[in-house]
Amino acid sequence: MPQAPAFLRESSKGLRPPAETKGGREMIGFATLPEQVHRKTVKRGFDFTLLVVGEAGLGKSTLVNSLFLTELYKDRKIPTVESLVKKTVEIEKKTVEIEEKGVKLRLTVVDTPGFGDGVDCADDWKSVERYVDEQFNKYFQDESGLNRRNIQDHRVHCCLYFVPPYGHGLRQLDVEFMKRLHRKVNIVPVIAKADTFTKGEIAKLKANLLRDIEVNKIKIYQFPDCDEDEDEEFKQQDRELKASIPFAVIGSNCIIEVAGKRVRGRQYPWGIVEVENAAHCDFVKLRTMLISTHMQDMKEVTQDIHYENFRAQCISQMHVALKERNKLRRDSISLTADAKPIITPANADDAGKLLEQKDEEIRRMQEMLSQMQQRLQGQELPGGPPPNKPPKPAHFGSSGGRHGGPSAQMEGNAQRDSVINV
Repeated sequence: MPQAPAFLRESSKGLRPPAETKGGREMIGFATLPEQVHRKTVKRGFDFTLLVVGEAGLGKSTLVNSLFLTELYKDRKIPTVESLVKKTVEIEKKTVEIEEKGVKLRLTVVDTPGFGDGVDCADDWKSVERYVDEQFNKYFQDESGLNRRNIQDHRVHCCLYFVPPYGHGLRQLDVEFMKRLHRKVNIVPVIAKADTFTKGEIAKLKANLLRDIEVNKIKIYQFPDCDEDEDEEFKQQDRELKASIPFAVIGSNCIIEVAGKRVRGRQYPWGIVEVENAAHCDFVKLRTMLISTHMQDMKEVTQDIHYENFRAQCISQMHVALKERNKLRRDSISLTADAKPIITPANADDAGKLLEQKDEEIRRMQEMLSQMQQRLQGQELPGGPPPNKPPKPAHFGSSGGRHGGPSAQMEGNAQRDSVINV
């Protein structure tokens, strides 16, 4: 391998120590970049926002507590039947910081109490869509501002949609919600209370849900393909996760001792259902997908696809609004330049008065002109000179003054009177 130039190997104090070698090859040191990024990222921490949507009583709060081993809903009150008659969808947001092996996670769980609980729940999806758009808009405003260093990311990265265990597929409410939000958030369908099914019933319900999703052209979260350099164990795990959608889950906050081992589960007269047992439900697979393997991918899909679509839409609307405003401005300028006075009922009387005054003034001028013509004709006939003879010269006396005859003085007085009258 050719050596580096001397000016790169020399320093102000002499030759630089030889570079580290590995397998006979010199190492510069940029292989530590992932470690540098890892240290900065761990120091900064991670943010993740999870949206849970479903009817009351499906175990949403219990499942979230089981997933993250925390108590987010300690003081949750069970709603009464009377309060559910005219129930509206609310947005409840809870944030908790979790630390594991020095890695800090700021988890935000957004709950939607009241969804699907009212008598008329056709528009329950609007509150959720409004919240998702508000978070996108807030992030867009912060990103477009001057101070971009401390931007708080509250965008929804994942939506766990709970499908009730009763029924044979998606309801109209489920289809409407997913179709309205599948282009704005990563939707992961979840079958609640899977301990009420047998294995055959769960498989049949999953097939029906996947068929309804395909028929209604709903785009749920798609797992990324594995890289070719991944080991076979990871590829097998990815195949199992893909085959488990929608996840049939069970949640429990109770610790039960089974064969000398403490586990999370539910105890029934006929036996014990373990939450973390893959033979009983898909809870472990959901937690593996949501936390261990695909959390970062969900954040990247939110940033690169959902948020970019929202951002492009906002920018296009801004351009259209700017063009419309410029067009209106040009039209207003042209209309002002070519504007003509318009007589409205408010000023019609004033315009009529002005016209009457103008007509009266013209009539007076015509009368004055006719009177002047008559006077001039009357003066020329009795005492005026013949038309072809020049006027007589004026006579001056001895004092140098101008003296005319009686006819001249009378003519001068008549002309002066006519000028005064005019």
